[in-house]
Amino acid sequence: MALWRGESPLILASQSSARKMLLANAGLDFQAIVADIDERGVQAASSLANPREIALLLAREKAKTVSVNHPGAYVIGADQTLALGERLFNKPVGRAQARAQLRDLAGLSHELNSALAVAHDGQIVFEHVSVAHMTMRQMSEAELTAYLDAAGEAVTSSVGAYQLEGLGIHLFERIEGDHFTILGLPLLPLLAFLRRERLVAV
Repeated sequence: MALWRGESPLILASQSSARKMLLANAGLDFQAIVADIDERGVQAASSLANPREIALLLAREKAKTVSVNHPGAYVIGADQTLALGERLFNKPVGRAQARAQLRDLAGLSHELNSALAVAHDGQIVFEHVSVAHMTMRQMSEAELTAYLDAAGEAVTSSVGAYQLEGLGIHLFERIEGDHFTILGLPLLPLLAFLRRERLVAV
């Protein structure tokens, strides 16, 4: 039974494998279309410093960018920022930067801010930010090397140089937060919105 009730297909403005998995596992038919935006340029032009506000800004921009080209469709934009105190982390460029980031995060608690925005006909109709608190364990240089060797190129595909659903779980000693938030898509608030709009069958 198809759960989606919208007149146009649901669109995810992302090619994130984790986000696609979450929507698919929830039984939602959708299309994945990458939003062609310069994330760092948008962030710099905004002058925002708050990690939650930055995540929400980028989620909005992704949703609106795809929405204007798909009239009638509901478009989900999502973004995630990682903050260690006042310091904001981006996806590492290469293994050396990934190692440096992991060394800086080791033994400390950081925040993952996961934002989502839903656009319809170019207008934002729903938005939400969820936060998870992640405590990374202390690691020796040998352990860091072993992790980087095992994870390979995947360390450059996410902020923080880890995927918690994969080998990244080995880096942590404590996690406080919603599983969906950690994977980059606050699914429960999204589903609640879709139900309110009568866009899903359950």
